[in-house]
This record gives sequence, structure tokens and C-alpha cells, in this order.
Amino acid sequence: MNSDTRRILLVEDEKAIRDAVAAYLERENYWVTAVADGQEALEEFSRHSFGLVILDLMLPRVSGERVCRAIRDSSDTPIIMLTAKGEVEDRIIGLELGADDYLVKPFSPRELVARVRALLRRAHVTDEPQREVLEFGELTIDVSGHKVLVAGEEIDLTASEFKLLTTLSRYPGRVYSRMELVEKVLGYDFEGYERTIDSHVKNLRAKIGDDPREPKWLYTVHGVGYRFEDPTGKE
Repeated sequence: MNSDTRRILLVEDEKAIRDAVAAYLERENYWVTAVADGQEALEEFSRHSFGLVILDLMLPRVSGERVCRAIRDSSDTPIIMLTAKGEVEDRIIGLELGADDYLVKPFSPRELVARVRALLRRAHVTDEPQREVLEFGELTIDVSGHKVLVAGEEIDLTASEFKLLTTLSRYPGRVYSRMELVEKVLGYDFEGYERTIDSHVKNLRAKIGDDPREPKWLYTVHGVGYRFEDPTGKE
């Protein structure tokens, strides 16, 4: 990983949490810029290149939701959202804004560091052994180039969305359960995170223009999970 990849923007207004998380990350040789409110976060993000953002939802001056939306409007930098809200719908909102992952307070700093490591591995792959391009009609997935095009137009996907699409598309017709996708896409097995996959699928469908009522590529298998289909019918 290059130096920019290891630079992390930490946005957390509670000093004790901010200091503890920063200490754990710095122990793992990440460079941490820690700020206490949303306005500072936006200013730092505009000045520097970061490999990942850790973002609290409840922030002074500018909310975490607004910061997430602003970052996602201009960048596919991975975002881990921190929230004191335990309700599933509150967490889903964060994912639908473009966050790649979330942790509910209180959390273990060691778990957060593990999530950071997993997200950075997915987002900054530089050692692909050969070029791999998957084509499905109007949809082109350049796996080694980490690019997705629909009808020739490049689509901005988050690291998690890209990993989800490549996982499903490598085996058209294969049904993946939500739990399988949590393990393959998010990099860990943790009960209760299946709804995370639903949010990523919803975002992915919106970005590639795949109507769930008349899907071209992404199909819901009710009660199980999802499958990918090749509309060209190639074997």
C-alpha cells in the first residue's frame, strides 16, 4: 500500500473514542488525521488524499450523513460509519448514503482495525496477476482495472459494491445466500449483517440501472439471497 492508502481520516466528536481509535490505528502504522466535527472533516478531505474515512454519524456543525454524502459525491474512498444508533433502519440509511461498512457503539477498537484492514485490501488491489474483463451485454466489469462500465459509461462504485458485483458475476446463475455474500464481500462472518448486503444490492442496482422489477443482471431469490444472470445467454 502506498502512503496515501495508509492515511485515514477519523471523524469523531467524543475525545476518548477518538484518542483510543487513533492510538490503535497508529500502532498498526496507519497515519491518522483526527477531527471532532463535520466541517473540519470536509475541510481536511478537500486538502488531502485519504485511503479511508472513519465517520461518526452524530457530529456537531455538519452531520455525519451530510459529510458522507459530500464525500461520496466526489470520491469512492471507503467509509466506515460509526453510530450510537442500534436500530437496523438507522444503519441501513448510512449504507444507502454510500458507506461501505458500519459499527455500532460501543465497539472494540481491535474490531474496527480489522474492518479497516479488510476494506483497504478490497479497495486498493494492486497485484492482480493478469487482466480480467467480464462482459455481459451493456455491462462490462474490468476486474483488474477496478472499473465498471454500462453502455460505455464508467460507473462509480464503492469498494464493497464492486466486490459484490464481481463476486456474483463470476458465476452467472449461482445463488448466493446473504450470509455467503457477507463473508465474501465484507470479509468476515458476523451474525446480523445480512441486511448490509440488501443495502449494497439496492445501491448497485440504482447505479448500473438494473430495475429490480425487470432485472437484466441482478435477481433476488426470495428467502435465500441473490444471483447474477448473463442476458446474452453465453455459457
